Amino acid sequence: MEEIEEEPGWRRYLSYSLDHKVIGVQYGVLSLLLLALGGSFALIFRVELARSGMQFLSLNFFNTLIGMHGMVLIISILLGFAAMANFLVPLLIGARDMAFPRLNAFSFWIAVPASITLLSALFVGGFDTGWTAYPPLSIRAPLGMQMFFVGVFFNGWSSILGALNLITTIIRLRAPGMSLFRMPIFAWATLATSIIALTATQLIGLSFQMVMFERLFGMGFFDPAKGGNPILFQHLFWFYSHPAVYIFVLPGLGVISELLPVFVRKPLFGYRWVAMSSLGIALVGFLVWGHHMFTSGMEEYLRVPFMYSTLLVAVPTGIKFFSWVATLWQGRIRTPVPMLFVLGAIVVFLMGGLSGPPNGVVATDLHLHDTYFVVGHFHDTMFGGYIFPLFAAIYYWFPKVSGRRLNETLGRLHFWLMTPSFLVMTFGQMWVGMMGMRRRIADYDPAQGFDTAHLIITIAGFLIGLSVLIFFINLIMSLRRGEVAVGNIWQSRSPEWQLLPSPAPMHNYPQPFRVVGEPYDYGLKGSRYVEPLTQPAGDD
Repeated sequence: MEEIEEEPGWRRYLSYSLDHKVIGVQYGVLSLLLLALGGSFALIFRVELARSGMQFLSLNFFNTLIGMHGMVLIISILLGFAAMANFLVPLLIGARDMAFPRLNAFSFWIAVPASITLLSALFVGGFDTGWTAYPPLSIRAPLGMQMFFVGVFFNGWSSILGALNLITTIIRLRAPGMSLFRMPIFAWATLATSIIALTATQLIGLSFQMVMFERLFGMGFFDPAKGGNPILFQHLFWFYSHPAVYIFVLPGLGVISELLPVFVRKPLFGYRWVAMSSLGIALVGFLVWGHHMFTSGMEEYLRVPFMYSTLLVAVPTGIKFFSWVATLWQGRIRTPVPMLFVLGAIVVFLMGGLSGPPNGVVATDLHLHDTYFVVGHFHDTMFGGYIFPLFAAIYYWFPKVSGRRLNETLGRLHFWLMTPSFLVMTFGQMWVGMMGMRRRIADYDPAQGFDTAHLIITIAGFLIGLSVLIFFINLIMSLRRGEVAVGNIWQSRSPEWQLLPSPAPMHNYPQPFRVVGEPYDYGLKGSRYVEPLTQPAGDD
């Protein structure tokens, strides 16, 4: 791999760089900006829903905000995964950079205009389809629909190229002695996630491209009058979009498994099972897309196989939960801010897991489909599987970016404001859903008695927004005046904390190292994970 020298300083974060750490930060900043925008869209339409009757939004703009909230946050999560994986994977496996640095930079700089194109849909008529863009409605939608398709298409291209790079890096550039089963769990999670992104993203790109061709050239892929089938779009769309859920949550579950032993001071229970469960989730995730279509009119004989495959996902996911609980059992638990977000992630993701089977079982899904119950379940899954672990990762690895620690007091305020507010919001969403509240509608009958519940959900949403604002204030303040991070501040066994200063230097490790032990043998006397390559290898 070629050696790349770059000028140090903040300007390199605003320009073309081949350093994986710079690219990781660039992905992260773009992801957080989109996170803030997507969350702001939700707060706007939540004000509209806080009471019955149309308040200040038109129906078209409400529908556009609903769709933009969903897709902008999905793109934010994809970019957030790229940020964590780009920054951390080479550090965790002992590589000097990614396998293809130029392709890595290209992948990021595709995402920038793609994201701008997606956001431009707001200004060219919007769209009224929601984030799923089902035809025939998406064929008749305004020009904003076209910008939506193009933006998502090119973000998907970025995701595919990034996944190819990550898989090659993990397979080819591990440090000496780092066999697959001595590899950090986050690297396993990244590998499984990248396999999904590499093999499934083409399907959403294809489905959106076919709708674009139908809009532009009058082709009839999904128009029954021209011999097309609108159900075909749903099969293509959900074949990617359900595995995409695991693109969102697998990295977060990897962060949980990575950080938990550090703050419990115990080995990760069932390391090999946890590692293989990521691949198991990725594999089974390709077999469950039909549970989104129980009410769509697809062939009825497909319902039962998809129901059982959906429930089967609980097996590899349950392995992770049992590992976390067993790791916590009788551990010497410390609760700095990263650990608080890890514990919050476990609780919230459990709520998402427990609310999932009613959506996967045919009998209950026929009643709950397209209600706010699904909205509550999905937010539990995304926050527990991605948002909470993302914040844990930022609080934990921020010194490797900046050389400074985030403020602990503001971090705790962020956590304790966001967590109960989020639980109130999602339980409220699931309750109104079970009472019959449909999703993606701008108004509801006051006789249904949902006004109070929607007001509470809206207030909770604004408190979540306030907590994230506190996080951004913490981030900006700590970049300039945060406590200087010296040494291995978390007493981690991981090589980036054992062998590197904060912030991490260009080309990472000035001296190669070898892996001589297990990654999570915390609390075991005399155990080592890494040592400089020039020294004699320790006992395996």
